[in-house]
Amino acid sequence: MKERYPRLEINLAHLKHNVARVVERCGSCGIQVAGVIKGATGDVEVARQFAEGGAAFIASSRLEQIEDARNAGIEKKMMLIRIPMLSEVEDVVRLTEISLNSEMEVIRALNEEAGKQGKIHEVILMADMGDLREGWWDKDEMADAAATIEKEMKHLHLAGIGTNVGCYGSILPTVEKLEELVAVAEHIEKRIGRKLEYISGGATSSLLRVWDGNIPERINLLRVGEGILLARDMDVFYHYDVSDLCQDNFRLKAEVIEVKNKPSHPVGEVGVDAFGHTPEYVDRGIRRRALLAMGKVDYGDPAELLPMEKGIDILGASSDHTIVDIEDAEKEYQVGDIMEFDVNYATLIYLTNCRNVHIAYV
Repeated sequence: MKERYPRLEINLAHLKHNVARVVERCGSCGIQVAGVIKGATGDVEVARQFAEGGAAFIASSRLEQIEDARNAGIEKKMMLIRIPMLSEVEDVVRLTEISLNSEMEVIRALNEEAGKQGKIHEVILMADMGDLREGWWDKDEMADAAATIEKEMKHLHLAGIGTNVGCYGSILPTVEKLEELVAVAEHIEKRIGRKLEYISGGATSSLLRVWDGNIPERINLLRVGEGILLARDMDVFYHYDVSDLCQDNFRLKAEVIEVKNKPSHPVGEVGVDAFGHTPEYVDRGIRRRALLAMGKVDYGDPAELLPMEKGIDILGASSDHTIVDIEDAEKEYQVGDIMEFDVNYATLIYLTNCRNVHIAYV
């Protein structure tokens, strides 16, 4: 089949533009960018745009994605941004130059494995600054860990410290919060007697400080995925001007397989749906509706689909079908027509993970 649906179209030129623009804006503040590819499930062409657009690192939480990037000939330093599992330490050293860490048992294993492979592996120690995901809460204990690495681990290089904000606890990367991180770094620097190469002040949400021009001077590395891939969060949630970034990098297209007038409320005794839930239905009488050949297994939550056309109302979905009210649609949809959607970060991850979704580069 020449064109298969559902279909995710990726505009590589626009994506590369976003990489270059974010790298440029961060660079004006003395900040390097680690391009995070996990939002697109490590798609190698997406990773290539990060590399060619000027990202200093290719970063992911999944070693499989990093290995794909290496096998595709992408020559950038690779960063693992999820705390390594003990079971994957050998591959962490084999595939990446640098990893984020918060457990001494894992760090000792990395040191031993790097020695076996004849390498020096770089580590960034993670500080929990209140978001309550990974990282040391006790900063004196963190400084002790840093000193131990510096003095005792010949096959590791303590490259810096970092933090995560926003991803679990929804904590904002305020100037004060990032200044706290810098203070932790300077405490560690006193313990080890030298400056750290990196103070990594978070991910896409920390771009707020770059756009405002008030990010603390010593923050010099950000790990950016969504802010480049989609450039939606800063706009939608925080109302920042991102007009210099492209927001049409990913478009989902689905084929209409049925168009009929039907009741808007199910008829009969209501039980549970295919996922064990009992949704609430609004009776709006007989309405024109379309059935699309994609479902929850392809994209996750139908409530997060973003129709490109006005008058489209997503009613719900089963595993393989999406039900759409088209009574007020601008277009008179027929069987075989294609309906187009914008996507958010969660939907993008589902789509790029699903073998049933055809990916096309435009």
